[in-house]
Parts: sequence; C-alpha cells; structure tokens
Amino acid sequence: MEWNKVKIEAEMWIKESGDILRSSLNNPLDVQAKSNPNDLVTQMDHEIEQFLTDKIKNHYPAHLVLGEEGRGDELTSTEGIIWIIDPIDGTTNFVHQKYNFSISLGIFENGQERVGIIYNVMDDECFTAVNGEGAYLNDSPLQSLTKGNINESIVGLNARWLLKETSVEDGSLHRLVKDVRGIRSYGSAAIELAYVAAGRLDAYVSFRLSPWDYAGGAVILKEVGALLTSFDGEELPLLGTSSLIAARPGIHEDLISYVSAQ
Repeated sequence: MEWNKVKIEAEMWIKESGDILRSSLNNPLDVQAKSNPNDLVTQMDHEIEQFLTDKIKNHYPAHLVLGEEGRGDELTSTEGIIWIIDPIDGTTNFVHQKYNFSISLGIFENGQERVGIIYNVMDDECFTAVNGEGAYLNDSPLQSLTKGNINESIVGLNARWLLKETSVEDGSLHRLVKDVRGIRSYGSAAIELAYVAAGRLDAYVSFRLSPWDYAGGAVILKEVGALLTSFDGEELPLLGTSSLIAARPGIHEDLISYVSAQ
C-alpha cells in the first residue's frame, strides 16, 4: 500500500466529516444513552461513521472497518487492513459544549500501525502520522518528545477515576494528583492523546478505553517517541478494552508505579 496516499485520502474524508459536524451544530440533536446515562450517542455519530465507512468501502473494498457505532465489519482477528473509526470522540462535549470533540482514525495492517489521524474539529487541528514518516500538526512536523519527570508534568486524568479509590491517603491516583504539577481533562481521549504527542500534555491516563479511542493516536504517539501501553505495560488490544497510559519518555515507568494496583 502507498500509505501516504491513503493518509491524504483519509484526511480529506475526515475534514469533510468535520464540515458536516460544524454545519450540524445549530440543528436539533437526537441524543440517546448507550451503556449508561453519561454514555451519549447522537444521530451525527451514526451519520459520520456511515459517511466514512462508505468512503472506505468504495475506495478499498477489501479493507475492513471497525467503528464505535457498529457500521463496519464483525471482526474476530486483526488480520488484514483494518480502519478503526471513532466518528465523534467526545460526544458529551459535542452535545453540551459544541467544542473539544474530534474524529479519530487508525489504520492497521495485520495488527501493525500504519496511519493515524486525529482531527480536532472546532480548532481545525489535524494531527497525522504515517508509520516511519514522522507526525504532523496540519503541515508542521511534530518534534520528538524529550525526557520528562513526574514532578514537573501536566497529566490528563478524568476526576471521575479518583472516585474508584476508597481512601484518599492510600489511593495511588490521589498521590499522583499531589505529585504532578497539574491535572487536566478535555473530555476526548483522542484529543488528549494528540496533546501528549504535541507536548501540550506530558501524559494521559485512563480506564476502560476501546480501540477506537486510541487507534488514531497510536501511530502519532509512536512517531514522536511517546510510550503507549496498558497499566501493566503491555501492548494495547485492537479488539478489546483496556486501561491506558500515554506518556513522554521518563514519565511512563513512574506512572505505571502509581496505577499498577488499579
């Protein structure tokens, strides 16, 4: 495959999708809950996933699609070329704030990263990478990440996860909050992964993410030297859920020591 050509096509489709989402912001939304009252989905999630799936299938009929809203294929293995789509990452932000939501796409070949795209729709920031070709924000290359340390770091962490810990004194995440320089939460895993790649965050920590949450970020992070693993330091699955740590060098191992008991 000519992966740069594929990336250019996919980026064009994703920006078209962004235009559709921006145009929809003043229209009434059909908002429904999925797994719980805070897990929202709208008709636009379905529309964008269908739009992208149709583009992929029309241009690459042999390729497979895994989408958050189930518009793609039923997959039982990572063999072949798989496009992993999150049509709106940050649907709650899309519904309530009309800001801080993204479209995320990762393309994998036999389980290996090939292309990653994260489009921050309202800021018109498109983070892209092709395996071995570097990572970019729009047309500007992202620099390789330098080594950091935990005490000077800004970490992306949803405060909801602190509620998992019954004891503030013994809780490892509470200790993490005290030890780092600052905590941020943007409400979109893909944006937070892109921010780690761009050096705007030093790390991002989350629980129970799905492949479409992190597939787009996997290639981008790899190309700038960031580390992306589960809490136990293992490779993330493409067909299941996982905890996640994304971090610049020098911080990743420290973070594992904080979250290993979770």
